[in-house]
Amino acid sequence: MPNSSTQQASSESVDDYLKAIFEIAGDDRRAPTAAIAKKLGVAPASVTGMLRKLADQTPPWVSYEKHHGVVLTDRGRLRALEVIRHHRLLELYLHDSLGYKWDEVHDEAEKLEHAISETFEDRIAAQLGDPEVDPHGHPIPRKDGTMPQRVDVPLIDLDPGASGVVSRVSDRDGELLRYLASLGIRPGVHIQFIERQPFEGPLMIRIAESAAQALGARACSQIRVSPCD
Repeated sequence: MPNSSTQQASSESVDDYLKAIFEIAGDDRRAPTAAIAKKLGVAPASVTGMLRKLADQTPPWVSYEKHHGVVLTDRGRLRALEVIRHHRLLELYLHDSLGYKWDEVHDEAEKLEHAISETFEDRIAAQLGDPEVDPHGHPIPRKDGTMPQRVDVPLIDLDPGASGVVSRVSDRDGELLRYLASLGIRPGVHIQFIERQPFEGPLMIRIAESAAQALGARACSQIRVSPCD
């Protein structure tokens, strides 16, 4: 019989896979094995083996078809959203209540998201006022398994001259978050895409009422905005 540490590691691994599949594919698309391997930093062969195990559970966590990727079952989707809810509530709690910077909360939440009880989750949510977004602007799944919806696009996909309000930024790169903070780029800030420099150069943008400045394409691809009419 496996010991408790083995059981915990297995449960955490299942959660990590379900969360990765949802973040790659959402509700109704199939997540490619290669994309899951890249996101989790594991070998594709290991991903294939794990997906088969998840599909063989009763009831199954996923529906897996070789060479066609994987989609979450209803059971897998609900668990993925629960883990994401834990993670994003923890990020906001660490940021708003404990004074963590927005580039510090992701790694801490990754460690804690598997461990908190439903009672603790409920108390965090109540203390924060049942929030709908985390510090980076990502929607927090609701207790009933629904996700707040928003219409936004990558900044890099705006047409020159168009503008919008920053809705969310990627939380995966602490160095990028520190850089964006130094520029004043956060959710809720107005941003305008002025033009793209030639020969695959940076984008010229204007943040709020500041002067135009250059921002690299990689950074722009990690910023999503709600376009202004």
